[in-house]
Amino acid sequence: MSARIGVAVIAAALALYIVVAGQRAVLFLTSGEPVGIVMGLALIVLPLIAVWALGREILFGVQAERLGRRLETEHALPEEELAARPSGRVLREEADAVFPRYREAVEAAPEDWRAWYRLGLAYDGSGDRRRARASVRTAIRLERRARRTAAA
Repeated sequence: MSARIGVAVIAAALALYIVVAGQRAVLFLTSGEPVGIVMGLALIVLPLIAVWALGREILFGVQAERLGRRLETEHALPEEELAARPSGRVLREEADAVFPRYREAVEAAPEDWRAWYRLGLAYDGSGDRRRARASVRTAIRLERRARRTAAA
């Protein structure tokens, strides 16, 4: 729930930024000065890039959450009880101990989106966010491909 609140706050801040940047862009574009026109164009392009990046992250979050709920429904989420800090984050040593099992599952079934998703959870527990996100992105891609194949 706190992640959703964070996303809402960031989206609201981005919307405010776009409005202010848009006003400044109009001022720069109507200045008639070459430097002002270039700055005005930059103030139009940069918010568009920010909107694209935020949209991409929101889409990733929605897709990852959907797969997580699906695994929960199938009772296929990891069931290890790992020690955690008071903040709720799993102790890295605990996550590192179970990590090889999930890596081996992906090596045994590289086209299984469920294995990739669980590997992403293991990476996240080990503190490797970059690889966790890459694994979950792979799971999303494989699940989408499986859905398309099943529909065809």
